[in-house]
Amino acid sequence: MKKVLENINSFEPSHIFDCGQCFRWVDIGDGVYEGVAKDRILKVYMENGKPVIDGCTEENFENIWRDYFDLDRDYAEIKERLGAGDPVVAKAIEYGSGIRILKQDLWETIVSFIISQNNNIPRIRGCVERLADGFGEPVGLDDSGVLRHSLPSVEKLALLEPCDLAEVRLGYRAPYLVKAAREVMERGMPYDYESVLALTGVGPKVASCISLFGLGDISAFPIDVWVRRLMDRLYGIPENDTKAMKAFAEEHFGDLGGIAQQYLFYYIRETSR
Repeated sequence: MKKVLENINSFEPSHIFDCGQCFRWVDIGDGVYEGVAKDRILKVYMENGKPVIDGCTEENFENIWRDYFDLDRDYAEIKERLGAGDPVVAKAIEYGSGIRILKQDLWETIVSFIISQNNNIPRIRGCVERLADGFGEPVGLDDSGVLRHSLPSVEKLALLEPCDLAEVRLGYRAPYLVKAAREVMERGMPYDYESVLALTGVGPKVASCISLFGLGDISAFPIDVWVRRLMDRLYGIPENDTKAMKAFAEEHFGDLGGIAQQYLFYYIRETSR
């Protein structure tokens, strides 16, 4: 069945799925996005100006997708707060007004953002899908009849050796992924920025992404090459001074730093093409 979302503002599929926060959603044509999340296949699109979640029951919508799409957060109020007195972020908000921060599975974000290091989005998506196809569990057929899979569990990855992942073409990231899985098995899932940062293969930027997208810490402010470039060009902070950028974000965006980062990241990446 499909669920039409009534009275939901700030929801545009292309903004949500193309802003760098997730890697398993793709535009299959006519603005319809199809993805695998929460071990299910789903399609999301706009119809008569309203968001549609296609492929869920009413029970699954209430128990899974309402939270996943962060539908109970007032993004209109957030955009007003962030844009007040800051023309830079106000312009970014206008450009990416339909962004929402997805509440993704923590292990999926750990895997995805370890893979994301020094990588572009199309290649990250390819690596993630090959990893799922090779080692995950089947979840069903997509719109084109292709069998889709979940990402492999912590337990499954922890039992592998890096050489087992050769066909996924992860390069130097393969040992990181296996070691991180073994660390999670030993210590349990990370619960804050510091425990995420302690995982093998995770630096400050990746830890901030995992905190934002996997732990729901919307104050986390990931700083990558695009954000460094924007902070230099539009806020006058030198590209190599990430400490000053972090301090600026804490002072100006406060507990909404992660949401501000997504508006800024989407804006600078899309307008620089």
